[in-house]
Amino acid sequence: MIRILVLCTGNSARSILGEALFNALGAGKITAISAGSKPKGEPHPIALETLVRHGLPAEGYSSKSWDVFAGADAPEIHGVITVCDSAASEACPIWPGAPVQVHWGLPDPAYVTPDAACREAFEQTYLALKARVEAVLAFDGDLTDPASLKAALKAAHDGAALPDFQP
Repeated sequence: MIRILVLCTGNSARSILGEALFNALGAGKITAISAGSKPKGEPHPIALETLVRHGLPAEGYSSKSWDVFAGADAPEIHGVITVCDSAASEACPIWPGAPVQVHWGLPDPAYVTPDAACREAFEQTYLALKARVEAVLAFDGDLTDPASLKAALKAAHDGAALPDFQP
């Protein structure tokens, strides 16, 4: 089984959506966990609302530090995806096992106001991440091979559209 770590600064919005999508669509082939460099402490309520609206579970998610996945006793990680530009530019911990790393930059829906626009921004972010996750899962190659996994993750980003909102 392939395990992906989805990173964002606050681990409350985009990374939570990415974790949920990989786990829902991964069909036992890929699972995901998420974390942040400066976790907010809890998932954004509209992120959870978005999951529910799409029929996905909204329980069990937490906003946690990426340090949890950097120690010797951390679960094995095969790929790391940063979903925000600030997390991508930070000095990441050294991940055990040297997983492949890619960047799927997306604007942060959590900073969009008012609430109706924020909900729409979360929806766009969800759909953008869903398209990328589906592209990874449709990749014609052996995802257990690090080079193939990196190619799949990179191709999913390179062929994807960005949400149409500004935080």
